[in-house]
Amino acid sequence: MRIRLRQIVMVAADLDAAERRITDELGVELCYRDPGVATFGLRNALFPIGDKLLEVVSPTQDGTTAGRFLDKRGGDGGYMVIFETDDLDAARARFEQAGVRVVFEAEEEGIVGLHLHPADVGGAIVSIDRTEEWGEWPWAGPAWRDHVRTERVTDVVGVEIEATDPDAMAARWSAVLGRPVVDRRIDLDEGALTFVPAGERGDGVAGFTLAAAPGADPIDTTICNCPFVSR
Repeated sequence: MRIRLRQIVMVAADLDAAERRITDELGVELCYRDPGVATFGLRNALFPIGDKLLEVVSPTQDGTTAGRFLDKRGGDGGYMVIFETDDLDAARARFEQAGVRVVFEAEEEGIVGLHLHPADVGGAIVSIDRTEEWGEWPWAGPAWRDHVRTERVTDVVGVEIEATDPDAMAARWSAVLGRPVVDRRIDLDEGALTFVPAGERGDGVAGFTLAAAPGADPIDTTICNCPFVSR
């Protein structure tokens, strides 16, 4: 079974401001706005980073899960982590064995995604997705590859997650992803997750590591309360 980090998602109260920061500071380009997220009371914007995706969502009405997240964490922040696998049946079996509930099954032509209950996993909303063809990503629209810009960054290689009990949370994510934990780190076929003690904001996504383009100046910035560094 293959499984890799494929998409990171942040939530922002001001989507337009977040977009400007992302394009200006990361050197990436908007590829898609998904009209389907309106069903959940959201607007969004997607940006390719190599063949990975960065998404920002923003509530357009009261009572959304994203809006409650903004209130709970006291502002913008990391929201979801999405993984690509080539064996969704094996993933379902792991969820059942670990007692992790699937709260939503998203499906479009060429892709299926299973959203897991955040109370069962912790730290973020986790989705495990399978595409009909490895490497495609219909969530990002029909022409996302045309918008890839790699002058500054070329990949998303790491996610840092804060937890009150980082060892326990790492163990839960390990059970879901089917990869071992070593020193609070889970290595995937592409990308890695690290778990650190929580700060004042409590459990949640703490930051992202990007691969720097050859010869590009390193990035060390904070967008939507999430540090972004490139290496």
